[in-house]
Amino acid sequence: MTLLFLPSGGEFIIVIIVVLLLFGAKSIPDIARVLGKGMNEFRRASDEIKREFNEHTSDIKKDVAETRSYVNKEIESAKETVNTELGDDYDPYKLDEGEEHDDSKPEVTSTKKQNKTEAADDKKVEGDGPISREDIIED
Repeated sequence: MTLLFLPSGGEFIIVIIVVLLLFGAKSIPDIARVLGKGMNEFRRASDEIKREFNEHTSDIKKDVAETRSYVNKEIESAKETVNTELGDDYDPYKLDEGEEHDDSKPEVTSTKKQNKTEAADDKKVEGDGPISREDIIED
């Protein structure tokens, strides 16, 4: 990205000379004082807006934090339920270990799940497309 519109040192000097010619040396401190007060007032106004914004959104932030903690608790509860039903060592994709998964099918140890898998294989495929694993392994 080129910096075409940034002023250089010579342009600053020209601007200062023009300001001196237009306003005179005596009025420049007054102009600087007014600009300083204006900047100070602008800063106060922006701080006030930020404060009001934070006051009005604190309830929303609190609700979001509560919802997030509730959802995280529910996720942990679901994980515990799945681990107790399938066994703690059942992790076909090794998600808990952070390892990459392979595309092989998980090992099914119970006969109930084997029967469902065999029954799903015997089903006729209606329409186009593959059968998903959710269709094969149902509770």
